[in-house]
Amino acid sequence: MSAFNLRTAVTSLTPLLESLGQTFGFGATMTGVLGMVPTAAFALFGVVTPAIAHRLGLERTALLAMLLAALGLLARAFVGDVSMLLVTSALALSGMGMGNVVLPPLVKRYFADRIGTVSTMYIAVLQLGTILPALLAVPLAQSAGWRVSLGAWSLLAAAAAMPWIGVLWMERHGRSRQAQALAHAHDCAVVAGDEAPELACTRRVGQVWRSPVAWGLTLMFGMTSLTTYSMFTWLPKLLTEAGGTRALGGSMVALFSTMGLLSALLLPALAVRIANPFPLVLGCVLAYLGAFAGLLTAPMAAPLLWVALLGLGPSTFPLSLTLINLRTRTPDGSSRLSGFVQGVGYSLSCLGPLLFGWLHEISHGWSWPFAFLAFCLLVLAWGGWMASRPRMLEDTW
Repeated sequence: MSAFNLRTAVTSLTPLLESLGQTFGFGATMTGVLGMVPTAAFALFGVVTPAIAHRLGLERTALLAMLLAALGLLARAFVGDVSMLLVTSALALSGMGMGNVVLPPLVKRYFADRIGTVSTMYIAVLQLGTILPALLAVPLAQSAGWRVSLGAWSLLAAAAAMPWIGVLWMERHGRSRQAQALAHAHDCAVVAGDEAPELACTRRVGQVWRSPVAWGLTLMFGMTSLTTYSMFTWLPKLLTEAGGTRALGGSMVALFSTMGLLSALLLPALAVRIANPFPLVLGCVLAYLGAFAGLLTAPMAAPLLWVALLGLGPSTFPLSLTLINLRTRTPDGSSRLSGFVQGVGYSLSCLGPLLFGWLHEISHGWSWPFAFLAFCLLVLAWGGWMASRPRMLEDTW
């Protein structure tokens, strides 16, 4: 339930940005700012959440994450200007950024004997929470208004908070067999004074930023996120300017996310069987380039094909997450590499939606924005080449 809520604030908003721009009187620049808020929040809370979780504990931090998401999503339905839209979106995304960090170690804590199965479920449900808001945003807005369309998702975030309240209550007060088993699982993982051992600071034996493995993964992850969130933000407007409806824009964002679900389920299993997965990176770059060419020259000729190709490109996202474990020897190395890749990678990606929109505004076309993304793909390929070479972080830091 928590995983479902990690992207709803993003894809429930982007299909409505054009109509909200008319309502609140903002243009391409503010659209780009709204598009960069998710990656900025994910970068910031990728850095600060370990300290929060170390103090509060994983379960309480997960509860806080869902409450912040619910509050931000609900408040966003009552905004009266674009500044409050920005603030409430940031509030919701702060909770989702926390969830990004704490849910994987919670899987490890409570499902240590089923990590593969539960992780696959986690990725699949996260993608489902990306797809459905994009698919339903415009129909909900047309039938009940944009406020209902934006605010309805707060109910799911609030519902996801309830099980964490139950977990915390059962661990303290439960007397049933299930409660005792839950408390035992927690006690096995937690020692006195350390509520979140997976996120605790450990003795440093190397510097992640010195490693080409870390920078390669960071560039691949960051450029993938930059391109993905640029498309989340601007794909609906591109299609409506080409003659499509707003409903088409929303459904194409949903298709874009659906292709990400397929790659998230297939790429990790494929990556572990290949010593050097750089050919997979090149395949993703070629898919991106084919999609860019189609969307630039004939967007309405075959939008399903262009967006399906576009959705294959971000397969480098699950590949990056898989390589974090494949390119490290220890859990400490893995957690430190993950923090570096997500913190720096999301920071690099923040300017993507803003620059894409600014280039569109000054050029009054889409050629310059796509040229910018094509340059980012070169950086992605370079990072993929460094990350894919079969060597370990601990040998290079």
